[in-house]
Amino acid sequence: MKILLTNDDGINSPGLFALYEEMKKLGETIIVAPDSEKSAVGHAITLSDPLRVTEFRKNGEFFGYAVNGTPADCVKIAFWAILNEEKPDLVVSGINLGANTGINIIYSGTVSAATEGSMLGIPSFAISLNTFTNPDFRFAAKFARKISPTLVQKQLPAGIALNINVPAVAETQIKGVMVTRQGMALYREEFDKRVDPHNRIYYWLTGAKVKIEEQEDVDDRAIINNKISITPIHYDLTQYEMMNGLNNWNLNQLLDENED
Repeated sequence: MKILLTNDDGINSPGLFALYEEMKKLGETIIVAPDSEKSAVGHAITLSDPLRVTEFRKNGEFFGYAVNGTPADCVKIAFWAILNEEKPDLVVSGINLGANTGINIIYSGTVSAATEGSMLGIPSFAISLNTFTNPDFRFAAKFARKISPTLVQKQLPAGIALNINVPAVAETQIKGVMVTRQGMALYREEFDKRVDPHNRIYYWLTGAKVKIEEQEDVDDRAIINNKISITPIHYDLTQYEMMNGLNNWNLNQLLDENED
């Protein structure tokens, strides 16, 4: 099995290293990841600047390729250039520091890397650990290794990737695996106004979830209940039910109206 690993926390992140240590047990594992943290860049790709790829060494040994771009850039350049169009059997993005649930998946570079893999026709998943403090990535990495052969064998439908979130608890406290839907938790966001040493004002975005849905099939609710959340996602953002509604708006009449 040939496996491509990436993330959005950067090539030197502990989560990526823990993932690599487990995934290399399955087969040839190649790392192509951002050269620095690229959190919350969504599915951005680099068009106006050149991408530079450098060999990255860890503990004196070759570890992977560092790219001065986004996670989506990393999957693209790995597929089309670094791997010489040799299709990997699997793309795994993570292990992210902090959950990627609810509307966060729109912003997440980790999830977008997996989405890019699915767009290229490769079985792909993103995996995140629900904590920002004292992370222990070992169980999440082991789960990533265990689910990978099943994912490759079963084959996801075209364009589908999996978004996996792991509770940050001891393995003995995990209460199961749950297939979930993306939640729609509300956020309270604030911009902390500050002044730099040159007396210039700047703002720092902060915020927190203030309302999580009660239904048990929601991603956030599953990990609160110490269950691994697995959500199938697709990059098609069309709201199909609304198409008929828009057709009833008789929008063509706008072309016939004369402006004064």
